[in-house]
Amino acid sequence: MSSVILSVVAGERVANPVRTTPSTNPANTADVVGTIGVAGPDVFVRAAEAARQAQAAWAALPAPQRGQVIANVGRLMTANKDRLAALVTREIGKPLAESLGEVQEIIDTCDFFIGEGRRLYGQTVPSEMSDKQLFTFRRPVGAVAVISAGNFPVAVPSWYIVPALLCGNTVVWKPAEYSAVVSDAFYEIFAHSGVPAGVFNLVYADGPDTFAGLEQALAAGLIDKVGFTGSSEVGTRIGELCGRHLQTPCLELGGKNPMVITEDADLDLAVEGALFSGFGTAGQRCTSLGTVIVHESVHDEFVTRFSAAVAAAAMGDPTQDVLFGPLLDEKFAAGFEKSLGWIAAHHTVIGATGRVSAQSPRDGFVGDPAAGLFYHPVIVDGVRSDDELFLTETFGPVVGITTYAGLDEAIALGNKPGYGLSSSIYTTDPNKAFRFAQGISAGMVSVNNSTSGAEAHLPFGGNGKSGNGSRQSGIWVLDQFTRWQSMNWDYSGKLQKAQMDTVTVEADDTFRLP
Repeated sequence: MSSVILSVVAGERVANPVRTTPSTNPANTADVVGTIGVAGPDVFVRAAEAARQAQAAWAALPAPQRGQVIANVGRLMTANKDRLAALVTREIGKPLAESLGEVQEIIDTCDFFIGEGRRLYGQTVPSEMSDKQLFTFRRPVGAVAVISAGNFPVAVPSWYIVPALLCGNTVVWKPAEYSAVVSDAFYEIFAHSGVPAGVFNLVYADGPDTFAGLEQALAAGLIDKVGFTGSSEVGTRIGELCGRHLQTPCLELGGKNPMVITEDADLDLAVEGALFSGFGTAGQRCTSLGTVIVHESVHDEFVTRFSAAVAAAAMGDPTQDVLFGPLLDEKFAAGFEKSLGWIAAHHTVIGATGRVSAQSPRDGFVGDPAAGLFYHPVIVDGVRSDDELFLTETFGPVVGITTYAGLDEAIALGNKPGYGLSSSIYTTDPNKAFRFAQGISAGMVSVNNSTSGAEAHLPFGGNGKSGNGSRQSGIWVLDQFTRWQSMNWDYSGKLQKAQMDTVTVEADDTFRLP
């Protein structure tokens, strides 16, 4: 059993998993990256108990010292950057350049939060009474459950785990099964950075058992906050579960991200942005481009240039210099094929559809397409606003195109699917940029940039079906992992009653200038 990757509770590996499952390389499905020992709901509950028991001592450690631990994590991530990135590429098929960028995102997050250990500021507030002082403090929420997806298997978890630990919380982390080997490497770096046993626990479990374990842990009062990155459907269920316990989870869900291209846009720049955000990571980002909403006067020219760029894009072996590689896992391949079924007779399909194979080859493919889960990049023109392809997240290499006549129409089209994560507008007119930003429902807006891309010190998150308004990254995530506590200190030696014993300063309201 020593070769099986096991859950970690209170610093100890948990033996006797309920089953084992292989994690395979999606670019070469014959390559087994590791074998995962999958736990049941009881292990999740045990991890929550361990986190609960360890929390008070961890919170009692001065915040600057917790910041030193985060500094250690950042240094070890830097030292292991190439190794961890190579493992990301092997286990989920992300091109190596993107994997390196993902690990850099962890380092940037650590760099930012090192300083927050000395900046968990509260405020002193003037009282309305004499001999009385008012204060506010940030306090940790307690034990945090983090459930993350595998398309960003190390960067996104760091957005939760780094600030949660820095603020004095303990963590139970349930990563995706298909990225479990990478997750274990991520955990080991934290464990070797001075994070005490029980402060950071790791549970490998499938979706139903995770939900059951979370349900039990919440009912037992063991979990104080839930962070979830994944589908809108599952996020809705987690939101309902947390609501029963008067908790507000941090939900980062899917997206159907629009890109508006105006009549005055730099089309070459717009094509570059659409190519990267539509087909980078094989369209498997929550911020991937969903629909291009292009002004009718430049539609034909944009489609011509975009089609040429997609046809010329390198795809294949993610260890090579390619724009994108395979789909993450068999379940995502099946889901993407369902999305391709939404292509209708009124659509114009540009490029081949389906799996790349000897029968359906792609010019310039890098490597052996038969080895992995490789799918053709697809452009679907003529998408209508009531199409399933327009309304629903596809999570794969397909981009829809539709047209508009006026900017208000474009904004309405961008908002119609009901998601609200990311958006983009390409224009040379500042007026259009600000009108778009004011009208679009997305939590993030890019001007002359792609729908994808995040920085460690900028709030990340969405609205509507993309999330519940919570934000990650930067100082804004502190509101997810701390609670405000107010304190009033009366040293007058008597009971002073607010709003009742307050001195009123009178004015002569009859005064008028001569």
